[in-house]
Amino acid sequence: MTTELALIAALRALAGTPEARGLMDDAAVLEIGGEKLVLTLDTMVESVHFLPGDPPKDIAWKLVAVNASDVSAKGAEPLGCLYSHALGEESWDEAFVAGLAAASAHFRLPLLGGDTVRMPAGAPRSFSLTALGRTKGPVPSRGGAQAGDRIWVSGTIGDSGLGLSVLTGQEAEGQAAEWLATRYRRPSPDTPLGPALAPLVSAMMDISDGLLVDGQRMADASGVAMIIGADSVPLSEAFRAIAGDELPARLAAMTAGDDYCLLFTAPPQHTAQIRETAAALGCEVHAVGGVSAGTGLSVSHKGVPVPLPDQLGYQH
Repeated sequence: MTTELALIAALRALAGTPEARGLMDDAAVLEIGGEKLVLTLDTMVESVHFLPGDPPKDIAWKLVAVNASDVSAKGAEPLGCLYSHALGEESWDEAFVAGLAAASAHFRLPLLGGDTVRMPAGAPRSFSLTALGRTKGPVPSRGGAQAGDRIWVSGTIGDSGLGLSVLTGQEAEGQAAEWLATRYRRPSPDTPLGPALAPLVSAMMDISDGLLVDGQRMADASGVAMIIGADSVPLSEAFRAIAGDELPARLAAMTAGDDYCLLFTAPPQHTAQIRETAAALGCEVHAVGGVSAGTGLSVSHKGVPVPLPDQLGYQH
């Protein structure tokens, strides 16, 4: 089993209860006393999910943010978290804990417990966090998209991926470069948006590995065809200032990971309410495509079909 997909396929035999959702979603869902408990876990490993020189406060922030994003995408309000800490130098750990405190307060995920471990000398740092959320409302899955739905995203796409490129050598400077680097190190998902949208959507997930690969996962889970218009995908001013606005830049944005924006589908009659809900929270949402009968993912640009990139997004 050399790939992430092969391992997950093997693990499905162990996850046969309805609460596991067939390991096709980003969280498990338990019904307890009339409420639904949402549980999700993410691990971050040095040189895979963060750079060795990243500030420890930022690493802790990102660890909490990516889990808070999953809870939000399931329409749940945050409840708390557990985390595992790989012990390091005392000053480094102190800075990490300060970052954890700031992120936990910001995303309303108080620490409930966890574990500490000592890594072998020279081993990369690794941190895991389990987030818990709860809701009495619907818990959208990846698998509910219907033919005729519109495809939506929140925020802007590709900023974190370009920020990583800036931090690892792409020539760029000024405020745009600094802003993009911060987007990589300190993602800030609009977590109140997921619970607010949950009653209006047919399917929802967060964009963690790239818009195209996550769009394909949603299409496969839903058993539908999805087409995304590259020219409709929202790009930030900072992204356009450095990478431009042409199709190659847009495809790069759509295959970059670590956006932690929402990807969701909804019937056209919910369009006005979706826009009003997002505006009331000070969030941006953008319609970027449509769902039809069939299978798979396709991309167009200004109405013309374009070939899919060889790699749709990040995979381990």
